[in-house]
Amino acid sequence: MPPMPVPRLLELPGPVPEDVVLAADGRVITGISGGPILAVDPSDGAVEQIAHTGGRPLGLHAEPDGSLLICDSERGLLRLDKPHGQLETLVDEVDGERLTFASNVVADTDGAIYFSASTRRYRFDNYMGDFYEHSGTGRLFRRTPDGRVETLVDGLQFANGVVLAPDRSCVLVAETAAYRVARYHLSGPHAGTTDYLVENLPGFPDNMGLGSDGLVWVTLVTPRNPLLDILLPLPGFLRSIVWAIPASLQPKPARTAWVQAYSFDGALTHDLQREGDHYALVTGVVEHNGTLYLGGLSAPAIAVVQIPQ
Repeated sequence: MPPMPVPRLLELPGPVPEDVVLAADGRVITGISGGPILAVDPSDGAVEQIAHTGGRPLGLHAEPDGSLLICDSERGLLRLDKPHGQLETLVDEVDGERLTFASNVVADTDGAIYFSASTRRYRFDNYMGDFYEHSGTGRLFRRTPDGRVETLVDGLQFANGVVLAPDRSCVLVAETAAYRVARYHLSGPHAGTTDYLVENLPGFPDNMGLGSDGLVWVTLVTPRNPLLDILLPLPGFLRSIVWAIPASLQPKPARTAWVQAYSFDGALTHDLQREGDHYALVTGVVEHNGTLYLGGLSAPAIAVVQIPQ
């Protein structure tokens, strides 16, 4: 497969655009460190701040009516009714327990909302602790139109990106610390059960997006780390030793820009990667008519990439 082309960068006024989604007006929406929600015109790079969560916005979902769903790792699941509009808290606790580390979100046309929480044990600033501990406390939720929240899947290894199948037959959730994409069946003979769209990925999957091409686009924030591969099967107390050593000695992510696309039968259709010289550590992706918009951890910018033919 061809490599990822050199990206064009849309500069932002702040760092770490974790996720990217495409709004109905054609602008790319992202949230950055410190809480701003930004709308970026891909044609000229014009940036407008349309909201501020006061926390740390992560996964996003743009609705056709101009509203925006936001997973804020500190505040929970939020809804912005329109640009510069009212910010409403939809979910900040589940079963009487404070919701920690809300990660990614997608909505169905019937009003149901599917969202993930990465871990019960760690905050965003210390997320690597969950990788070392391998806590398996990530969850996938459904918020029904009447506001009830139900846990669909528990025990996920750092639950992250969420995608709803176009036919509404299943919802996908990336398990970053297990190198796989889990699939929860919503209908059909396997309704209510979980299996995997793809396993043994070559890197750590982060956020995902359903493309206009009908494919599931998966970001791989960094290739698999040999030390973590060795640690994961070990007992938790041995893995936690790595968390206790100085940060300068802990495993570091390799700088690369990497996204893959899969069909809903698990077939790999695109594998786009390049060295992280222009852009690296990709965590967000949205595809529209052959163009990819990428968010990531390495630069205060959104990357724009044309998919090679």
